[in-house]
Amino acid sequence: MQKPVLTIFYQFNPWRSSIGGIQTIIRSFLKYAPDSFEIRFVGTTDDPTEPLFTWREANYAGRTLQFMPILTLQDNNHRKRIPVTVRYTAALLRTCLESDFMHFHRLEPTIASKQWQGEKTLFVHNDLKQQAAKQKIPALNHALERYLIQQFDQVLSCHTGSLELYQDRYPNLSDRITYINNSYDDGVFQPAPDRSAHRRVLAQTMNLPEETQFILFAGRLQPQKDPVLLIQAIAALSHPNAHLLLAGDGELAPEVRAEITRLGVPATMLGAQTQTEMLRLYQAASVFVLSSRFEGLPVSVLEALGCGTPIVTTDCGDTPRLLNSKSGVVCQDRAAITIAKALDQVLFNPDHFPVEACVSAAQPYAAQAIVSRVYEDMLWRWKARSRERVPVARSYT
Repeated sequence: MQKPVLTIFYQFNPWRSSIGGIQTIIRSFLKYAPDSFEIRFVGTTDDPTEPLFTWREANYAGRTLQFMPILTLQDNNHRKRIPVTVRYTAALLRTCLESDFMHFHRLEPTIASKQWQGEKTLFVHNDLKQQAAKQKIPALNHALERYLIQQFDQVLSCHTGSLELYQDRYPNLSDRITYINNSYDDGVFQPAPDRSAHRRVLAQTMNLPEETQFILFAGRLQPQKDPVLLIQAIAALSHPNAHLLLAGDGELAPEVRAEITRLGVPATMLGAQTQTEMLRLYQAASVFVLSSRFEGLPVSVLEALGCGTPIVTTDCGDTPRLLNSKSGVVCQDRAAITIAKALDQVLFNPDHFPVEACVSAAQPYAAQAIVSRVYEDMLWRWKARSRERVPVARSYT
Protein backbone atom coordinates (compact mmCIF):
# COMPACT_ATOMS: atom_id res chain seq x y z
CA MET A 1 0.00 0.00 0.00
CA GLN A 2 1.25 3.47 -0.88
CA LYS A 3 2.31 5.54 2.12
CA PRO A 4 1.73 9.27 2.58
CA VAL A 5 4.93 11.29 2.44
CA LEU A 6 5.81 13.86 5.10
CA THR A 7 8.67 16.25 4.30
CA ILE A 8 10.10 18.27 7.19
CA PHE A 9 12.09 21.42 6.44
CA TYR A 10 14.60 23.05 8.76
CA GLN A 11 18.15 24.39 8.62
CA PHE A 12 20.05 21.84 10.71
CA ASN A 13 21.44 18.31 10.72
CA PRO A 14 19.58 15.99 13.15
CA TRP A 15 22.69 13.83 13.60
CA ARG A 16 24.81 16.76 14.86
CA SER A 17 24.71 18.68 18.14
CA SER A 18 22.59 21.79 17.62
CA ILE A 19 21.13 24.11 20.26
CA GLY A 20 17.43 24.95 20.12
CA GLY A 21 13.94 23.80 20.99
CA ILE A 22 12.87 23.63 17.34
CA GLN A 23 15.55 21.05 16.65
CA THR A 24 14.36 19.00 19.63
CA ILE A 25 10.74 19.04 18.42
CA ILE A 26 11.80 17.94 14.93
CA ARG A 27 13.87 15.11 16.39
CA SER A 28 10.74 13.84 18.19
CA PHE A 29 8.78 13.89 14.92
CA LEU A 30 11.55 11.84 13.30
CA LYS A 31 12.00 9.43 16.20
CA TYR A 32 8.30 8.71 16.81
CA ALA A 33 7.14 8.68 13.19
CA PRO A 34 4.90 5.63 12.56
CA ASP A 35 5.73 3.12 9.86
CA SER A 36 2.58 4.20 8.01
CA PHE A 37 4.45 7.30 6.76
CA GLU A 38 7.44 7.83 4.52
CA ILE A 39 9.56 10.52 6.19
CA ARG A 40 11.81 12.95 4.37
CA PHE A 41 13.97 15.62 5.96
CA VAL A 42 15.46 18.60 4.11
CA GLY A 43 18.31 20.07 6.13
CA THR A 44 22.01 20.93 6.11
CA THR A 45 25.36 19.17 6.26
CA ASP A 46 28.69 20.10 7.82
CA ASP A 47 30.56 17.83 5.40
CA PRO A 48 31.78 19.84 2.40
CA THR A 49 32.15 16.63 0.38
CA GLU A 50 28.52 15.53 0.81
CA PRO A 51 26.43 16.12 -2.33
CA LEU A 52 23.66 18.70 -2.02
CA PHE A 53 20.13 18.31 -3.44
CA THR A 54 20.48 14.52 -3.43
CA TRP A 55 18.28 12.17 -1.42
CA ARG A 56 20.02 9.46 0.58
CA GLU A 57 18.63 6.85 2.93
CA ALA A 58 19.53 7.42 6.57
CA ASN A 59 18.64 6.09 10.01
CA TYR A 60 17.59 8.25 12.91
CA ALA A 61 16.88 6.64 16.31
CA GLY A 62 16.07 3.37 14.58
CA ARG A 63 13.76 5.01 12.01
CA THR A 64 14.63 4.87 8.31
CA LEU A 65 14.10 8.13 6.45
CA GLN A 66 15.19 10.05 3.36
CA PHE A 67 17.60 12.92 3.99
CA MET A 68 18.53 15.74 1.61
CA PRO A 69 21.02 18.46 2.58
CA ILE A 70 20.60 21.64 0.55
CA LEU A 71 23.20 23.76 2.35
CA THR A 72 26.69 23.19 3.74
CA LEU A 73 26.81 24.76 7.19
CA GLN A 74 29.60 24.82 9.75
CA ASP A 75 28.81 25.60 13.42
CA ASN A 76 25.10 26.30 13.47
CA ASN A 77 25.27 27.62 17.05
CA HIS A 78 26.67 31.04 16.08
CA ARG A 79 24.96 33.70 13.98
CA LYS A 80 26.41 34.30 10.55
CA ARG A 81 26.96 37.50 8.56
CA ILE A 82 24.31 36.25 6.13
CA PRO A 83 21.57 34.66 8.29
CA VAL A 84 21.26 30.90 7.85
CA THR A 85 17.52 31.28 7.22
CA VAL A 86 18.25 33.48 4.20
CA ARG A 87 20.77 31.00 2.80
CA TYR A 88 18.43 28.04 3.43
CA THR A 89 15.54 29.88 1.72
CA ALA A 90 17.70 30.73 -1.28
CA ALA A 91 18.65 27.07 -1.61
CA LEU A 92 15.01 25.96 -1.46
CA LEU A 93 14.15 28.36 -4.28
CA ARG A 94 16.31 26.21 -6.57
CA THR A 95 14.04 23.16 -6.37
CA CYS A 96 10.53 21.82 -5.82
CA LEU A 97 10.12 19.38 -2.93
CA GLU A 98 6.36 19.17 -2.60
CA SER A 99 4.81 16.09 -0.97
CA ASP A 100 1.56 14.92 0.64
CA PHE A 101 2.43 16.75 3.87
CA MET A 102 5.03 19.46 4.53
CA HIS A 103 6.11 20.76 7.94
CA PHE A 104 7.82 24.15 8.25
CA HIS A 105 9.25 25.65 11.44
CA ARG A 106 10.20 29.06 10.07
CA LEU A 107 8.05 31.28 7.87
CA GLU A 108 10.76 32.68 5.60
CA PRO A 109 11.64 29.43 3.77
CA THR A 110 8.02 29.06 2.68
CA ILE A 111 8.65 31.75 0.07
CA ALA A 112 9.88 28.78 -1.94
CA SER A 113 6.83 26.60 -1.25
CA LYS A 114 4.13 29.10 -2.22
CA GLN A 115 3.19 27.21 -5.39
CA TRP A 116 3.90 23.70 -4.13
CA GLN A 117 1.03 21.22 -3.93
CA GLY A 118 0.29 19.29 -0.72
CA GLU A 119 -0.87 19.99 2.82
CA LYS A 120 1.37 22.56 4.53
CA THR A 121 1.74 23.08 8.27
CA LEU A 122 3.55 25.95 9.97
CA PHE A 123 4.77 25.45 13.55
CA VAL A 124 5.01 28.67 15.59
CA HIS A 125 7.46 28.35 18.48
CA ASN A 126 8.07 31.87 19.75
CA ASP A 127 6.30 34.89 21.23
CA LEU A 128 5.56 36.78 18.01
CA LYS A 129 4.65 40.04 19.74
CA GLN A 130 7.98 40.22 21.52
CA GLN A 131 9.80 39.04 18.42
CA ALA A 132 8.19 41.81 16.35
CA ALA A 133 9.35 44.42 18.85
CA LYS A 134 12.95 43.42 18.06
CA GLN A 135 12.58 43.59 14.27
CA LYS A 136 14.29 46.43 12.44
CA ILE A 137 11.63 46.75 9.71
CA PRO A 138 8.38 45.37 11.25
CA ALA A 139 6.18 46.62 8.38
CA LEU A 140 8.21 44.59 5.88
CA ASN A 141 7.99 41.49 8.08
CA HIS A 142 4.22 41.86 8.45
CA ALA A 143 3.80 42.24 4.69
CA LEU A 144 5.82 39.08 4.07
CA GLU A 145 3.80 37.24 6.72
CA ARG A 146 0.47 38.27 5.15
CA TYR A 147 1.71 37.09 1.77
CA LEU A 148 2.91 33.70 2.99
CA ILE A 149 0.43 32.71 5.70
CA GLN A 150 -2.45 32.08 3.29
CA GLN A 151 -0.78 28.98 1.86
CA PHE A 152 -1.00 26.99 5.10
CA ASP A 153 -3.66 24.38 5.74
CA GLN A 154 -2.67 24.34 9.39
CA VAL A 155 -0.85 26.71 11.76
CA LEU A 156 0.12 25.09 15.07
CA SER A 157 1.32 27.41 17.82
CA CYS A 158 2.87 26.29 21.10
CA HIS A 159 2.59 29.85 22.47
CA THR A 160 -0.85 31.07 23.52
CA GLY A 161 -0.07 34.74 22.85
CA SER A 162 1.07 33.97 19.30
CA LEU A 163 -2.01 31.82 18.77
CA GLU A 164 -4.30 34.71 19.77
CA LEU A 165 -2.32 37.19 17.66
CA TYR A 166 -2.68 35.07 14.51
CA GLN A 167 -6.36 34.38 15.14
CA ASP A 168 -7.05 38.11 15.54
CA ARG A 169 -4.85 39.12 12.61
CA TYR A 170 -6.20 36.50 10.19
CA PRO A 171 -9.86 35.80 11.08
CA ASN A 172 -10.41 34.18 7.67
CA LEU A 173 -7.90 31.50 8.72
CA SER A 174 -9.16 31.00 12.29
CA ASP A 175 -10.33 27.44 11.59
CA ARG A 176 -6.79 26.52 10.52
CA ILE A 177 -4.96 28.08 13.49
CA THR A 178 -4.80 26.05 16.67
CA TYR A 179 -2.71 25.26 19.73
CA ILE A 180 -0.23 22.43 20.10
CA ASN A 181 1.56 21.56 23.29
CA ASN A 182 5.29 21.85 22.95
CA SER A 183 6.83 18.50 23.82
CA TYR A 184 9.88 16.76 25.24
CA ASP A 185 11.16 13.23 24.72
CA ASP A 186 9.72 11.45 27.75
CA GLY A 187 11.42 8.25 26.63
CA VAL A 188 14.76 9.89 27.46
CA PHE A 189 14.27 12.63 30.04
CA GLN A 190 13.37 10.98 33.33
CA PRO A 191 14.56 11.40 36.95
CA ALA A 192 17.71 9.68 38.18
CA PRO A 193 17.07 6.88 40.73
CA ASP A 194 19.20 8.77 43.29
CA ARG A 195 19.48 12.49 42.51
CA SER A 196 21.82 13.25 45.41
CA ALA A 197 24.27 10.56 44.36
CA HIS A 198 24.05 11.75 40.76
CA ARG A 199 24.82 15.31 41.86
CA ARG A 200 27.82 14.20 43.94
CA VAL A 201 29.26 12.24 41.04
CA LEU A 202 29.02 15.28 38.77
CA ALA A 203 30.67 17.46 41.43
CA GLN A 204 33.52 14.98 41.78
CA THR A 205 33.93 14.81 38.01
CA MET A 206 34.26 18.60 37.91
CA ASN A 207 36.63 18.68 40.94
CA LEU A 208 34.08 20.58 42.99
CA PRO A 209 33.04 19.95 46.63
CA GLU A 210 30.48 17.16 47.04
CA GLU A 211 28.00 19.59 48.63
CA THR A 212 27.89 21.72 45.45
CA GLN A 213 24.36 22.62 44.32
CA PHE A 214 24.13 23.05 40.54
CA ILE A 215 22.08 25.75 38.84
CA LEU A 216 21.60 24.85 35.18
CA PHE A 217 21.05 27.10 32.17
CA ALA A 218 20.64 25.57 28.69
CA GLY A 219 20.20 27.48 25.46
CA ARG A 220 21.80 29.83 22.99
CA LEU A 221 23.93 32.59 24.46
CA GLN A 222 22.08 35.36 22.71
CA PRO A 223 20.24 38.58 23.69
CA GLN A 224 16.82 36.90 23.91
CA LYS A 225 18.08 34.62 26.70
CA ASP A 226 19.95 37.46 28.47
CA PRO A 227 22.69 35.26 29.98
CA VAL A 228 24.59 38.34 31.21
CA LEU A 229 21.67 39.15 33.52
CA LEU A 230 21.87 35.59 34.80
CA ILE A 231 25.55 35.98 35.69
CA GLN A 232 24.67 39.12 37.63
CA ALA A 233 21.92 37.21 39.46
CA ILE A 234 24.34 34.44 40.44
CA ALA A 235 26.66 37.09 41.88
CA ALA A 236 23.80 38.19 44.17
CA LEU A 237 23.04 34.69 45.56
CA SER A 238 23.11 33.95 49.28
CA HIS A 239 23.55 30.19 48.97
CA PRO A 240 27.20 29.32 49.70
CA ASN A 241 27.45 26.14 47.59
CA ALA A 242 25.78 27.22 44.35
CA HIS A 243 27.55 26.70 41.03
CA LEU A 244 26.17 27.74 37.64
CA LEU A 245 26.43 25.44 34.61
CA LEU A 246 25.91 27.07 31.21
CA ALA A 247 25.12 24.51 28.51
CA GLY A 248 25.10 26.31 25.19
CA ASP A 249 26.97 28.63 22.89
CA GLY A 250 26.34 31.76 20.87
CA GLU A 251 27.49 35.26 20.02
CA LEU A 252 27.34 36.45 23.65
CA ALA A 253 29.81 33.80 24.86
CA PRO A 254 32.76 36.25 25.11
CA GLU A 255 30.63 38.77 27.02
CA VAL A 256 29.34 36.08 29.38
CA ARG A 257 32.85 34.81 30.01
CA ALA A 258 34.05 38.35 30.74
CA GLU A 259 31.18 38.97 33.18
CA ILE A 260 31.93 35.72 35.02
CA THR A 261 35.53 36.86 35.45
CA ARG A 262 34.60 40.42 36.44
CA LEU A 263 32.16 39.33 39.14
CA GLY A 264 34.05 36.23 40.27
CA VAL A 265 30.96 34.08 39.78
CA PRO A 266 31.23 30.29 40.43
CA ALA A 267 30.27 29.14 36.94
CA THR A 268 31.36 26.73 34.21
CA MET A 269 30.69 27.29 30.51
CA LEU A 270 30.16 23.85 28.98
CA GLY A 271 29.42 24.77 25.37
CA ALA A 272 26.91 22.86 23.25
CA GLN A 273 25.94 19.50 24.75
CA THR A 274 24.58 16.28 23.31
CA GLN A 275 21.26 14.82 24.42
CA THR A 276 23.04 12.28 26.63
CA GLU A 277 25.10 15.00 28.27
CA MET A 278 22.02 17.16 28.84
CA LEU A 279 20.25 14.26 30.55
CA ARG A 280 23.14 13.94 32.99
CA LEU A 281 23.02 17.68 33.73
CA TYR A 282 19.25 17.84 34.22
CA GLN A 283 19.35 14.89 36.60
CA ALA A 284 22.12 16.44 38.69
CA ALA A 285 20.88 20.04 38.81
CA SER A 286 19.10 21.42 41.85
CA VAL A 287 17.29 24.03 39.74
CA PHE A 288 16.95 25.05 36.10
CA VAL A 289 16.90 28.78 35.34
CA LEU A 290 15.64 31.06 32.55
CA SER A 291 16.53 34.76 32.47
CA SER A 292 14.91 35.36 29.08
CA ARG A 293 13.44 38.60 27.75
CA PHE A 294 10.86 36.62 25.75
CA GLU A 295 10.10 32.96 25.05
CA GLY A 296 7.57 30.53 23.66
CA LEU A 297 7.57 27.37 25.76
CA PRO A 298 11.21 26.21 25.91
CA VAL A 299 11.73 22.50 25.42
CA SER A 300 14.58 22.73 27.94
CA VAL A 301 12.04 23.61 30.65
CA LEU A 302 10.02 20.49 29.85
CA GLU A 303 13.12 18.30 29.78
CA ALA A 304 14.25 19.65 33.16
CA LEU A 305 10.82 19.09 34.71
CA GLY A 306 10.69 15.61 33.19
CA CYS A 307 13.93 14.86 35.06
CA GLY A 308 12.40 16.12 38.30
CA THR A 309 14.23 19.47 38.36
CA PRO A 310 12.31 22.63 39.48
CA ILE A 311 12.34 25.83 37.42
CA VAL A 312 13.10 29.47 38.14
CA THR A 313 11.98 31.71 35.27
CA THR A 314 11.34 35.28 34.33
CA ASP A 315 7.68 36.06 33.61
CA CYS A 316 7.67 35.44 29.87
CA GLY A 317 6.27 32.92 27.44
CA ASP A 318 4.11 29.98 28.48
CA THR A 319 6.42 28.56 31.16
CA PRO A 320 4.69 30.44 34.04
CA ARG A 321 1.31 28.91 33.21
CA LEU A 322 2.48 25.32 33.59
CA LEU A 323 4.32 25.82 36.91
CA ASN A 324 2.82 25.66 40.37
CA SER A 325 4.26 26.37 43.81
CA LYS A 326 5.79 22.88 43.98
CA SER A 327 7.47 22.84 40.56
CA GLY A 328 9.03 26.28 40.28
CA VAL A 329 9.16 30.00 40.95
CA VAL A 330 8.17 32.79 38.54
CA CYS A 331 10.05 36.07 39.00
CA GLN A 332 7.80 39.12 38.91
CA ASP A 333 10.49 41.33 37.36
CA ARG A 334 13.78 40.85 35.56
CA ALA A 335 16.04 42.40 38.20
CA ALA A 336 19.14 40.36 39.06
CA ILE A 337 18.30 40.42 42.77
CA THR A 338 14.79 39.06 42.09
CA ILE A 339 16.19 36.11 40.13
CA ALA A 340 18.78 35.54 42.87
CA LYS A 341 16.11 35.45 45.59
CA ALA A 342 14.04 32.96 43.57
CA LEU A 343 17.07 30.71 43.11
CA ASP A 344 17.87 30.92 46.83
CA GLN A 345 14.27 29.98 47.60
CA VAL A 346 14.67 26.71 45.69
CA LEU A 347 18.22 25.96 46.83
CA PHE A 348 17.49 26.48 50.54
CA ASN A 349 14.15 24.61 50.41
CA PRO A 350 14.55 21.58 48.12
CA ASP A 351 11.83 19.63 49.95
CA HIS A 352 9.30 22.26 48.82
CA PHE A 353 9.90 21.24 45.20
CA PRO A 354 9.55 17.44 45.06
CA VAL A 355 10.56 15.41 42.01
CA GLU A 356 7.04 14.06 41.64
CA ALA A 357 5.52 17.54 41.30
CA CYS A 358 8.00 18.48 38.59
CA VAL A 359 7.44 15.31 36.58
CA SER A 360 3.68 15.74 36.92
CA ALA A 361 3.90 19.27 35.46
CA ALA A 362 5.76 17.94 32.42
CA GLN A 363 3.60 14.90 31.66
CA PRO A 364 0.97 16.66 29.48
CA TYR A 365 3.85 17.57 27.17
CA ALA A 366 5.19 14.05 26.57
CA ALA A 367 6.30 13.79 22.94
CA GLN A 368 5.26 10.21 22.32
CA ALA A 369 1.58 11.03 22.91
CA ILE A 370 1.51 14.46 21.23
CA VAL A 371 3.46 13.42 18.13
CA SER A 372 1.39 10.27 17.76
CA ARG A 373 -1.85 12.28 17.74
CA VAL A 374 -0.51 14.61 15.04
CA TYR A 375 0.44 11.65 12.85
CA GLU A 376 -2.90 9.93 13.47
CA ASP A 377 -4.77 13.04 12.32
CA MET A 378 -2.58 13.38 9.25
CA LEU A 379 -3.19 9.76 8.26
CA TRP A 380 -6.94 10.15 8.80
CA ARG A 381 -7.04 13.25 6.58
CA TRP A 382 -4.94 11.54 3.92
CA LYS A 383 -7.34 8.59 3.77
CA ALA A 384 -10.44 10.78 3.86
CA ARG A 385 -9.27 13.46 1.42
CA SER A 386 -10.57 11.63 -1.63
CA ARG A 387 -14.04 11.28 -0.10
CA GLU A 388 -14.83 14.66 1.44
CA ARG A 389 -13.38 17.94 2.60
CA VAL A 390 -11.91 17.44 6.07
CA PRO A 391 -11.25 20.29 8.56
CA VAL A 392 -7.66 20.21 9.78
CA ALA A 393 -7.51 22.43 12.86
CA ARG A 394 -7.31 20.62 16.18
CA SER A 395 -5.81 21.42 19.55
CA TYR A 396 -3.02 19.03 20.59
CA THR A 397 -3.12 19.37 24.38
